[in-house]
Amino acid sequence: MVKTFTISIYSENNVGLLNRISAIFLKRHINIESLTTSQSEINDVFRFIIIVKLQEEGVKKLIHQIEKQVDVIRAFYHTDEETIFQESALYKVKSSALFEERHIQNIIKDSHANIVTVSPEYFVIEKTGFRNETDRLYQDLEPFGLLQFVRSGRISVTKSKMGISEILKKFKSDN
Repeated sequence: MVKTFTISIYSENNVGLLNRISAIFLKRHINIESLTTSQSEINDVFRFIIIVKLQEEGVKKLIHQIEKQVDVIRAFYHTDEETIFQESALYKVKSSALFEERHIQNIIKDSHANIVTVSPEYFVIEKTGFRNETDRLYQDLEPFGLLQFVRSGRISVTKSKMGISEILKKFKSDN
């Protein structure tokens, strides 16, 4: 059965790694639903979070191939039920909507979003939540003159202990 999986890849931050990892997906005709990368909990170790929809057997094979990459320290996969995840979105809207359409303030409040900046021409709203929540706010704001929209990739942490900190500390002490 096809499910959504969160793949976490811990690696050194070396040029070309993202290209090599994406080539693994391309070769297998696997679509990446979301991709985020950032510093991990250990200095000089980075974490890629890649969201895919696959059968579990396929994601196991994918992890095996990813871990063959020289710069990859370790890769894991988890289901949505095993992770806590969110996305962030920014919405740029015409300022006239904020001042002329009082209803928009209720939309922002009801969606638990925040206004992060206001200028004479536009204002920017930030919303963190699940994909359906950021999509719903998009639909609610669109009639008011949505000028720009951007959404981050998924960020996530596992509910259970991964043991990656111990692996990474050992990795750092060996180098």
